[in-house]
Amino acid sequence: MLDTVRYWGGAPIRLRMRRQVASFVKATQNSRGAQNAVLKRLIALNADSDFGREHGFSEIRNVADFRARLPISDYEYFRPYIERLKNGESSALLGPQNRLLMFALTSGTTSGAKYIPITSQFMDDYRLGWRIWGVCAYDDHRALYKRRIVQLSSDYDQFRTPGGTPCGNISGLACEMLNPLIQTMYTVPKPVMKIKDPRSKYYAMLRAAITDSKVGIVTTANPSTLLHLAKLADECREDLIRDIADGTLSTKVTVDDEIRRGLQRKTRANPQRARELEAIVNRTGHLYPKDFWPDLELLSVWTGGSMGPYLAGLPQFYGQNNIRDHGLSASEGRMTIPLSSNTSSGVLDATSHFFEFIPEEEMGSADPTVLAAHELIEDRNYFILLTTASGLYRYDIHDVVRCTGFLGTTPTLEFLNKGAHISSITGEKISESQIVAAVRESVDPLGLELGHFTVVPSWGEPPQYRFLVEETNLPSADVGAKIVASTDQYLKTLNPEYDEKRNTGRLGPMTMQLLPKGTWEKFCLKRQSRLGGSLEQYKHPCLVPQLEFYQEFMAEFVNGCRTETDGIPRPYSSAANRVDAK
Repeated sequence: MLDTVRYWGGAPIRLRMRRQVASFVKATQNSRGAQNAVLKRLIALNADSDFGREHGFSEIRNVADFRARLPISDYEYFRPYIERLKNGESSALLGPQNRLLMFALTSGTTSGAKYIPITSQFMDDYRLGWRIWGVCAYDDHRALYKRRIVQLSSDYDQFRTPGGTPCGNISGLACEMLNPLIQTMYTVPKPVMKIKDPRSKYYAMLRAAITDSKVGIVTTANPSTLLHLAKLADECREDLIRDIADGTLSTKVTVDDEIRRGLQRKTRANPQRARELEAIVNRTGHLYPKDFWPDLELLSVWTGGSMGPYLAGLPQFYGQNNIRDHGLSASEGRMTIPLSSNTSSGVLDATSHFFEFIPEEEMGSADPTVLAAHELIEDRNYFILLTTASGLYRYDIHDVVRCTGFLGTTPTLEFLNKGAHISSITGEKISESQIVAAVRESVDPLGLELGHFTVVPSWGEPPQYRFLVEETNLPSADVGAKIVASTDQYLKTLNPEYDEKRNTGRLGPMTMQLLPKGTWEKFCLKRQSRLGGSLEQYKHPCLVPQLEFYQEFMAEFVNGCRTETDGIPRPYSSAANRVDAK
């Protein structure tokens, strides 16, 4: 009954959303005009700020003026203004009509977390992008209109700045701002977002969501989270079924009393549902989403970049469902909106932010070519620059994208990877500078000269990072174990997203891979012969983000490895091979 009321009551909302989709699609036919209008709006929005006055916003008339007055920048360029924002000085970066709502926390490339301002206009743009995404997805999969949503979000108000501004996750604020009618479609109650212990949070999500059999869509950013959630459901199936039958929330779940009370509405006894779940376990031997949500039709996650291995594992737990990419988005802004399922490509969100592009091969050069959206070439790769309502201008987010085509004159893009000095398997976005800082903090107290080292991502269950160093650079295996454990721990303090992925088990602990003496010399010679330049100019990479690098490197330069009982992988030696062969 509620589904029918919600469907017909939501008709005016859907009509308004479809008009917004039509307006967006119309704008894609003239990307240049749409982008010029966006730039004009964004410059005017924050012109009456200290940043705007210092950079002569009142004199900017066109794209050329804009580029002449503002450099290509990263977070450090804006940090002094953002620090003032954190202390309550909104005029440092924002105009009087652009109210600061919160700071989104994301990984910094130098010193800890970045605080990304989320303003009223930015949030309007953010929500519009999701409405366009949502109505297209639901019109493509119309059964979803009468089914429920499982969304995994995090708290937007985890703590406050000195100026009193909430800090946390933008998805939590978006949930708070949902239309009340649309909120009834969501199965996970808001108090769950405030649970701090990761395992308890996921258990509470499952406790609420599994009670509802009519789930049609599950949405979260990273597909690794979906795998983790499905495995937890099966692991905790006895506790979940007991809680659902009795109307309880297990005492194993670590939550504040206030949050526990707030979850009471979703923890009422449902013995009939418990019997249905018991029957599933008796029949299949497991408690997987594909069985307890038989009407599941759509998974909404990232699909680009390094997500492929995770996506391949979803059918085992969720069945053969359609997958709708979220689009390329970050705390700093939404970049693309996929308009169809089962593709990682999306059309540039050309009506919300102003975008510029640098050909991948020119990034880092003294005078790179900078292109507007309509100037891209299909099948070419680019770094993307953002200008948004939150006071970030020509912001290098370090994302590499490929132009896959055009909708009208607006490019469609797919995410390939983070830039050369950032690695992200599950969304942790580790920078080379963070690796160097963590290693230095771990090695300096030992008075040790470590020499060349490289940290690389390595696929596994779960994936992890490996610390590659020649064995002759370490006095003992015990010292190596201490260094890698300390590096792992210090990296967690530098990078909150790495800390979160490690704590939830989506990333395993860093391990050390000992290499034979001379390995880095061989690698250096091979690298320089391919790239050109003298050995004196060689810059050893302390972080290599490509997921395939580890296996290729070991095959070419080490010829296999074995793992000792102390957990430190070591290279094969001929003697070790002979012993193992016996």
